[in-house]
Amino acid sequence: MQVLSAFTSILMFRFIVSVSCTKHIVKSNTLCPPEYPEHGIPVHEGDIDLMQFPENLEHLEADYFLWSALGYGLDHVAPELVMGGPPPIGAQKANLDFLTRQIIEEFGYQEVGHLRALKTTVGGFPRPLMDLSAKNFAKVFDEAFGYKLVPPFDPYRNSLSYMLASYVIPYVGLLGYVGTNPFLIGYIPKHVLAGLLGVEAGQDAIIRHYLYERAAKVVHPYNHTVAVFTIQISKLRNRLAMCGIRDEGIIVPPCLGAENRTVSNVLSADYNSLSYGRSPKEILRIMYGTGNEHVPGGYFPKGANGRIARELLTKP
Repeated sequence: MQVLSAFTSILMFRFIVSVSCTKHIVKSNTLCPPEYPEHGIPVHEGDIDLMQFPENLEHLEADYFLWSALGYGLDHVAPELVMGGPPPIGAQKANLDFLTRQIIEEFGYQEVGHLRALKTTVGGFPRPLMDLSAKNFAKVFDEAFGYKLVPPFDPYRNSLSYMLASYVIPYVGLLGYVGTNPFLIGYIPKHVLAGLLGVEAGQDAIIRHYLYERAAKVVHPYNHTVAVFTIQISKLRNRLAMCGIRDEGIIVPPCLGAENRTVSNVLSADYNSLSYGRSPKEILRIMYGTGNEHVPGGYFPKGANGRIARELLTKP
């Protein structure tokens, strides 16, 4: 009865919000200044490739979240953004509890908006071939632990497995935006990136918080705690990227904690508690799972799209 009441409340809230949205229109006035400066370069030519590259990760996240929550992906929700790209391999609906499904559904729709913002600002490319199969995730977790997990890790098995798998992807995109920011010149890409960075950081924080609450919980049937899973995945990403520690689990030694005083690590950050950044090459080494930006594999079996990624494939 309580579940029914909660569900009814959510539906009523959605109705109220939908009605209020039709009336909430902010008109331009002196209290709401323009979002962009009057002078400067709107979009610099050099910004285009840098801002198109993240579309690879946004495509991955969009289909991963949408399929997991809804049982269908970008082809159904926003087919115009696919631009003729192939459907993802192995994407499926996950066995999620009600709250987790609501969170992931929201994440999925947010990624749709991110793709739209990027492609509207700098243009886009067809969705790359992506492998979202349980088999591919199992391979990543096997690499992280250094041996084959039995049974193979399945991200779609339950909510905890799914959130552990989610720990693998969004954080990489977050670091990519931080790494891209210093190289942008145009004020429109800077504005879009700041907005993207805020939401991606929020998604990562929710995932990390979810896992931190369960840090000591043993992940059945592997006899490893949630904290150990995050540590091993972070170590794997650092190893593949080959640029030192820019990835930390939800529990760390004090030397990596905030002001060297905490072992909790709900938010991963550097010595000054600033977000780490990664370059496109580092991101490809991680997402390909090969440790080599010239050798595709992993989540992008035929390589990522966009000029940066495609040139790296042809120039070993």
